[in-house]
Amino acid sequence: MSTTMTAAPIDSTPADVDAAAQAAGRASPGWGRSEAAARAGLLRGLGEALLAHRAPLVALADQETRLGAPRLDGELDRTVFQLRGFADQVMHGAAFAVTDDPAVAGPPPTGHPALLRVRVPLGPVAVFSASNFPFAFSVLGGDTASALAAGCPVVVKAHRGHRGLSHAVAALAQDVVRAQGLPSGLFALVDGRGTEVGVRLLAHPAIAAGAFTGSVQGGLALQRVARERPRPIPFFGELGSVNPVVVQAAALAAQGEALAQGLAASITQGCGQFCTSPGVIVLPVGAAGDAFVEALAAALQATPTHPMLSPAMRDGFETGRARWTAHPGLQPLLHIPTPAAQPPRPVLMQTDAACFIADTTLHEEVFGPAALVVRIDDPAQAIDVLQAVGGSLTVTLWGMDEGRAADQALVRAACQIAGRVLFDGYPTGVAVSAGQQHGGPFPSSTEPGSTSVGWAAMDRFLRPVCLQQAPDWLRQRQGRPC
Repeated sequence: MSTTMTAAPIDSTPADVDAAAQAAGRASPGWGRSEAAARAGLLRGLGEALLAHRAPLVALADQETRLGAPRLDGELDRTVFQLRGFADQVMHGAAFAVTDDPAVAGPPPTGHPALLRVRVPLGPVAVFSASNFPFAFSVLGGDTASALAAGCPVVVKAHRGHRGLSHAVAALAQDVVRAQGLPSGLFALVDGRGTEVGVRLLAHPAIAAGAFTGSVQGGLALQRVARERPRPIPFFGELGSVNPVVVQAAALAAQGEALAQGLAASITQGCGQFCTSPGVIVLPVGAAGDAFVEALAAALQATPTHPMLSPAMRDGFETGRARWTAHPGLQPLLHIPTPAAQPPRPVLMQTDAACFIADTTLHEEVFGPAALVVRIDDPAQAIDVLQAVGGSLTVTLWGMDEGRAADQALVRAACQIAGRVLFDGYPTGVAVSAGQQHGGPFPSSTEPGSTSVGWAAMDRFLRPVCLQQAPDWLRQRQGRPC
């Protein structure tokens, strides 16, 4: 690594934050009208820089997060895949999509002038790094990649959970920007304890949008800042999600044991620190459901965990665990308290549908290796449970092969509350692709019509504009902003 990458990180002053936002504002017009090749070249260059420094970056990330080199190696590869993928999307014209609506003779509503619907970049984006994905949802993660692809400069707020890594990756990015002869304001990193730096960045008049992955409390606080500005701006926040899994009787009969084993692995993956970790398991009462619960508890007990990302995150998990333990309506199925110096053990509790639906505190995410089993007396109660949840990144439905009216009603209910509905597998894998939707109704996200994963993430930072009776020279630009 270079000396810059290994230097001790320094907190940003208010003047530093203002300077980064102002520089992004100055870089915005030029980058907004940049050619596809320039954007793709930057994105690919950033990916190559990560690959060229893989070993020291992964070592630093492991030192700060304790996620392990295999997991971090894979995450770095995912980050490079995202950068290259957005480069490909730009080269294919995704950032410059045009709807050409030729003139129709006659008065409205049948007639209309020539209309050309194009999209323009919003402007500088404030990106708030996530704690649980130090590469893929951090400095050069999906938010940064999609914003740059859309033609928007980026100012990243570093996460304190992997501060050294954030500064190291930012230094690499700035080297790439300089090497390609691009304005320095195109990418910047700010850092600081508490909330002051992030609030100041999001409130700066040069910032045109915010992108965030983190807690409900933190996301809502930043959303208020974005809304209460003299000129409010869009805020794309990914917040909390309990990711219900509904297990139908047919699935229990066909492969209950195997599903329980896989579900235990999904709940404990990354020590439960995935935004798509299954947190609510909906099961029918009866012997088959009892056997599934026993198998799930046994599998969880046998699954090793690792330390959580930060003491604050562990404190949050312990607070949630204690809240569940003290709840009179919950039955502990697996509950092994561990000292703070040891990795947390998985927690599994059980309640009935009526208790779950009535108590809104049970709808809140316990971030970590924890899940709540909700037993239902009737398949229709699963819909009531989903409606009580209200908003989630995912809902998983197992045993839906018949397509009966009841199955269709359950699918409708799942689609009402989730951005992604699974009928097989486990929710903790989120593919980066054209069909992905990673965002759902509140509290899973602040903008349910947007996604933070997949190529459509670029759409967040592009605003539609209709050009009416545009002159030929403007039409010939084929959607490229002036």
